[in-house]
Amino acid sequence: MAWIGRSSVRAAMVYQHATRDRDQAIAGALDQLIDAARRVADDGGAA
Repeated sequence: MAWIGRSSVRAAMVYQHATRDRDQAIAGALDQLIDAARRVADDGGAA
C-alpha cells in the first residue's frame, strides 16, 4: 500500500481494480492485433 502511494487499504483496492481492468483491456487489444497479424501471415501476406 505504501509502495504505490495509497493512504488506505480501501484506496489501494480501488486503484488495483482499475489497473487490472485496464491491463485486461490492453491484453485484449493486443490479442486482437496478434490474431489479425497471424491471419495475414497465414494468407501469404495478402491483406
